[in-house]
Amino acid sequence: MGYLQKKHTKIVLSNVNIEIEKGKLVTVLGKNGIGKSTLLRTISKVQKPISGAVLINQKNSVQISEKELSTQLSLVLTERLPESQLTVYELIALGRQPYTNWIDKLSETDTKKINSAILQTEVEHLQNMRFYELSDGQLQRVLIARALAQDTEIIILDEPTAHLDMHHTVKIFSLLKKLVVETQKTIIISTHEANLAIQLADEIVLLTENKLYSDKPQELIDKKAFEDLFPKELIKFNSKLQQFTMNKI
Repeated sequence: MGYLQKKHTKIVLSNVNIEIEKGKLVTVLGKNGIGKSTLLRTISKVQKPISGAVLINQKNSVQISEKELSTQLSLVLTERLPESQLTVYELIALGRQPYTNWIDKLSETDTKKINSAILQTEVEHLQNMRFYELSDGQLQRVLIARALAQDTEIIILDEPTAHLDMHHTVKIFSLLKKLVVETQKTIIISTHEANLAIQLADEIVLLTENKLYSDKPQELIDKKAFEDLFPKELIKFNSKLQQFTMNKI
């Protein structure tokens, strides 16, 4: 797994073999540059796998058309949105594009899905605002609402809390956990928030220099998989507390 870099193939991960169950909150952990985003972009067909295959509901993703994939998988990336005058409601309504007709007229079903997504993410009070007026935390909830309106089995988020403070980071993690429970959708996120991931994730895909792990948080703790995630002179994993702690300087 990797990507083209100046006409050469850059291998990021090899011998990757993981299986993700439906209806789980899955976090992808690893240090910067280890391949978290590349893994998610490959799963979501944003980039092609160098070799091997990605199966979605037992079907090879290369055999799935873009239109069909957009009804099975939705994606929330960290890229800045293009400038426009869209309201929050209109931005969320874009999630219905895979289902609308050629004149983009919203059906009764479309409207119900949009309103349900707004309620589930608790952004009713924002829906008439322009999206550029939102804080980073508010915008992230709106982008999650757009993915919910798309009504796919799988939602993938790349670093959804990258620009958020601690308060909004916890709120986003709590929201994603709640949505998994309420909707039984599969939500996969890459993150640096290791302690929150250990507390809230059903499964963790852990990328290290030497190995890829995929298991429940407690199983990874028992395997001592977190021990070498960060340089030990700065941060260590406390298995009793089940969290990373900083060494005294």
